[in-house]
Amino acid sequence: MVYELQHEMESIDESECWDLLAMQELGRLAVSVAGNPDIFPVNYVVHEGRIFFRTAAGSKLASLAVNAAVAFEADDHSDATNIAWSVVVTGYSRIVDNDDEAVELENLPLRPWFISEKAHFVEIEVAQISGRRFYAAGRE
Repeated sequence: MVYELQHEMESIDESECWDLLAMQELGRLAVSVAGNPDIFPVNYVVHEGRIFFRTAAGSKLASLAVNAAVAFEADDHSDATNIAWSVVVTGYSRIVDNDDEAVELENLPLRPWFISEKAHFVEIEVAQISGRRFYAAGRE
């Protein structure tokens, strides 16, 4: 996609934010773990207007069970155009505990990068999505 940036920074509309998220597979999940903020890289997939990722048992899953409020971010840049973008989502996590739904999610192209058992599907229920596009300073 060829895009000509008109300003130093531009807001990205909701529809394009979803398109950009769907083009990526690695994002960052911000959660509260034991009352402290933490960020985890997660590979994810966008499916039917929802964001899903897989995780193993541990501090991330435990924190999602206690405090479902999350933030999620994905970004990218083009070396050719020097233009970068970032999309931020805020919302709530939902641990998928319905077996029928989990079977359906197994068919999504969502495979962990790190070789380990990631048996739990998590959905991010999006409350707000926003994005911005800008020139990547110092990359000229």
